[in-house]
Amino acid sequence: MFEKILIANRGEIACRIIKTARRMGIRTVAVFSDADRDAMHVAMADEAVHLGPPEAARSYLVIEKIVAACRETGAQAVHPGYGFLSEREAFPQALAAAGITFIGPNPRAIAAMGDKIESKKAAAAAKVSTVPGVLGVIDSPDQAVQIADEIGYPVMIKASAGGGGKGMRIAYSAGEVAEGFARAKSEAASSFGDDRVFIEKFITDPRHVEIQVLGDKHGNVVYLGERECSIQRRNQKVIEEAPSPLLDEATRRKMGEQAVALAKAVGYDSAGTVEFVAGQDRSFFFLEMNTRLQVEHPVTEMITGIDLVEEMIRVAAGERLRLTQADIQLNGWSVESRIYAEDPTRNFLPSTGRLITYRPPPEGSFGDVTIRNDTGVGEGGEISIYYDPMIAKLVTHAPTRERAIEAQANALDAFAIDGIRHNIPFLSALMQHPRWREGRLSTGFIAEEFADGFKAPQPQGSVALRMAAVGAAIDHLINERKRQITGQMRPSRFVRFERERVVQLGDERFEIVIGESDTGVEILMNGDTWPVISEWRPGDPVWTGTVGSEVISVLVRPVLNGMWLSHAGAAAETRVYTRREAALAALMPEKMIADTGKQLLCPMPGLVKAISVSPGQEVKVGEALCIVEAMKMENVLRAERDATVARILAKEGESLAVDAVIMEFA
Repeated sequence: MFEKILIANRGEIACRIIKTARRMGIRTVAVFSDADRDAMHVAMADEAVHLGPPEAARSYLVIEKIVAACRETGAQAVHPGYGFLSEREAFPQALAAAGITFIGPNPRAIAAMGDKIESKKAAAAAKVSTVPGVLGVIDSPDQAVQIADEIGYPVMIKASAGGGGKGMRIAYSAGEVAEGFARAKSEAASSFGDDRVFIEKFITDPRHVEIQVLGDKHGNVVYLGERECSIQRRNQKVIEEAPSPLLDEATRRKMGEQAVALAKAVGYDSAGTVEFVAGQDRSFFFLEMNTRLQVEHPVTEMITGIDLVEEMIRVAAGERLRLTQADIQLNGWSVESRIYAEDPTRNFLPSTGRLITYRPPPEGSFGDVTIRNDTGVGEGGEISIYYDPMIAKLVTHAPTRERAIEAQANALDAFAIDGIRHNIPFLSALMQHPRWREGRLSTGFIAEEFADGFKAPQPQGSVALRMAAVGAAIDHLINERKRQITGQMRPSRFVRFERERVVQLGDERFEIVIGESDTGVEILMNGDTWPVISEWRPGDPVWTGTVGSEVISVLVRPVLNGMWLSHAGAAAETRVYTRREAALAALMPEKMIADTGKQLLCPMPGLVKAISVSPGQEVKVGEALCIVEAMKMENVLRAERDATVARILAKEGESLAVDAVIMEFA
């Protein structure tokens, strides 16, 4: 077994690998760029080596620097994680030439399956059903349009070396193909150092189901069940679960056996994933093979009890698989939410900045529920523009899908992040969505159910009642503390009190009576009495306690004369008034929001890649105005109405802050 390994990656996956290596008694070496000098994975590792500037192309993607770091530290093997160099055939070849072991598949398997084009050719040769398309590299926009016309719309333009939604576009017309081709090539070049793209038919109403395979260097391969990854936006997975609510045992076996046969055909000898696009009728087509550890691997680990990183390390060291197919048993259900630094209310555009608050829910087993949080950041850490915006992966496991989803919803309610925009409000709302809970999924789920974008819903029904009760309890506790500090008279603890209050929860008002109980407070609201019990103290970002008989968590943030509360996907500013204060507050005029309709604002911190218009030019709705790059994604900003460009204030190559004015319209 290895004594020391180097992790050629960063963020949560580097931390994840370090945890397993530490448990196995293996020393670890981290690598880092200037942007990651104070990162968590650097602090966790036994040693760390500086690679260079923040840009991945000048640090994490430079093979020579990784090899040099191995020589400098004496690392015997390298785990690539996912992304970066994990699917570059040249990387294990360079390591082998230096006498260093690659903790991943052999270069031949990477060449055959890691490349999206070559993997489809190999699958076709193995008589595996594949999605209609053209497997050759596309050289020009005109050629792309011609091929798309022949296949029929919609089509998917994909980077050959792609992954994580980078270098991927769906096109519904010739114009979208030409633009998508340019964007896909550019993103692929900056993310993977390989700008080759290909085109295939986009299957309508599809589901994304993938099989986890594990092989060794002695010809043994097993499959570890499936994951469903159909909840996606911009072709990037957001929610994953295992097993899939779509598959029955017969389909699972057929899909798994096909994945194993394909892996054996290319001599696969590590952890990898065979991905399929599945129809609602359980038909499936080979999509691609990822010759690496997947982002969503924790859900498979949770239902099988198998540490995939440990198995990869053991296989790389020459050991045989310790499991046969008969040993693989699926236990319960697991759900994973990817928590991203992005603003769901602004079409999920990336967000950067410092994590002023970062308080994930406690990890561990709680009865029949297990909570796991894979992360690479901590409070005070910074989310930069240079890398993928994922902050953490929140994973829950329970005996049933319903319980796993409920546990995930509760854990999201208890996850406090402040200082940047993030997608937890969206994930929380999604967990409450009836279609998600029923398992009626497709890769178009988000586009269909949130066609007009996302806005945190106003609290309604029982959710609103619970939030109003929590708001009243918080206000009462704060005021009691104030009375103690100022020495004001208060009732004896032997005398029960009752106070009439009005809770303003967003646009809705609740008239309540709050009184003292033996264990907390009791709130009379809508004719019902709600006991509210909690050990919450002012300043805590999460209120956890019981409302009635239900244990809940509510995110709390102070605002002027009140608090902002978030629970079960709903959010609202909350203020608690006396009856007289409520009457006066109702007379206050509403603050008018400034009109920025004649300006194009930068929706996130980023780099201006291109300005597509000039002063005096008339633009139509939907016309491209400029391209802003952030976190390896190129975002095309378009005109929202017909207008004339008056002034352009930004320049190509300029870095802009969020809401910076790019141009003005007449």
